[in-house]
Amino acid sequence: MEYKFCGKSGLKLPVLSLGLWHNFGAIDDFANSRQMICTAFDKGITHIDLANNYGPPPGSAEETFGKVLKSDLASHRDELIVSSKAGHLMWNGPYGDGSSRKSLFASIDQSLKRTGLDYFDIFYSHRYDGETPVEETMMALVDIVRQGKALYVGLSKYPYEKAKEAFSILKENKVPCLIYQDRYNMLVRDVEKGLLQLTEEQGSGFIAFSPLAQGLLTDKYLHGIPQGSRAAKESGFLQQDQVNEPVIAKATRLNEIARQRGQSLAEMALAWVLYNKRVTSVIIGVSSVGQLNDNIDTLNNKNFSTQEIDLIEDILNQ
Repeated sequence: MEYKFCGKSGLKLPVLSLGLWHNFGAIDDFANSRQMICTAFDKGITHIDLANNYGPPPGSAEETFGKVLKSDLASHRDELIVSSKAGHLMWNGPYGDGSSRKSLFASIDQSLKRTGLDYFDIFYSHRYDGETPVEETMMALVDIVRQGKALYVGLSKYPYEKAKEAFSILKENKVPCLIYQDRYNMLVRDVEKGLLQLTEEQGSGFIAFSPLAQGLLTDKYLHGIPQGSRAAKESGFLQQDQVNEPVIAKATRLNEIARQRGQSLAEMALAWVLYNKRVTSVIIGVSSVGQLNDNIDTLNNKNFSTQEIDLIEDILNQ
């Protein structure tokens, strides 16, 4: 495993982090979840990415991690970076959603209980909710650090202007934003329009989620929608209309470049995100140990020739 300093901080993160968004909830096989978490740690993936609403049901991914921590990883706590977040709908009523001080403090206390941790290494504001003043949310994060409930704070999915405001408030209060998290992959590149540059200017790290576009940047959908896949389910974040002809055409051509590089399309897509020097780490989501090991194989070939980058750009811009 390789490690990079997170922005201008003294904290190193593995270039691949394990996300527990899917496949670690109460509906999933616990033995498989445990094996994936423990194997990831054994392979040097020291960063586990959680959120209060991960599951399903919401909260159960944190509970799963808490069980694995207790049974297998408790003696390795100081070798782990564990992050969680709050900001999306978690429970009914006026305080179970959004980014108010009330919601963030209630959420982190619940998350600490579910995981069995004394503190989180990183705690994020999961989103700008469009209503809560940024200053209120940021001062809640500042106080969370000062109370010892988290060592560092992060931001996720903030619009550019709100992110800029948030960075400023945190810096003024001497609890700088350690890391910014957002969606980034070959098909979704919005962060290249200012946010990546902002994080660099502010001395913050950047961590990418959904680097494989929920499977679109793998060979899974090259020949249609397989039964049991994310796109085949009635509910979910990947809808069937996203698996369209232009996307499949791009993925097919990208797959040929990956083949010539001796990689799978998934490995090349991960390598492409890591090729951006402003990216500290990439969050991988896996459903099996085999898939985890395949993703780690990405590190065997992270470099691209100028010709390869130009070819990929031509494909993506069509």
